[in-house]
Amino acid sequence: MTDKPTLAPLERALECARLALDKKALDVKILKIGRLSSIADYLVLASGRSDRQVQAIADSVKKGLKKYGKALDVEGLKEGNWVVIDYGDVLVHVFQEEVRRYYNLDELWSSAPTSEIPDAWL
Repeated sequence: MTDKPTLAPLERALECARLALDKKALDVKILKIGRLSSIADYLVLASGRSDRQVQAIADSVKKGLKKYGKALDVEGLKEGNWVVIDYGDVLVHVFQEEVRRYYNLDELWSSAPTSEIPDAWL
């Protein structure tokens, strides 16, 4: 049995962002929350315009990271309003735009520094 390749937390967060952007995710952000909370090292936030786009973004992340191991948990995929994918060190939140505005995690975590996403991906 071969071991799966591993990713450092920042590498995992960047890969999640890249995979989300591959499905035309909007307003993708990587927040470094490790010093502010013990729940994860990074949050990746992304938006879609419809339930189908949110589902496609979440599926892209799940399938793209499968080679590095399975997500610990996935919530909300069936509904497609707000999907949370938990990788332990990275939490991915994919929202419909209006749901993201309502829950406003961007403001909740406003004290968290952001990680740069390569311009070539945007």
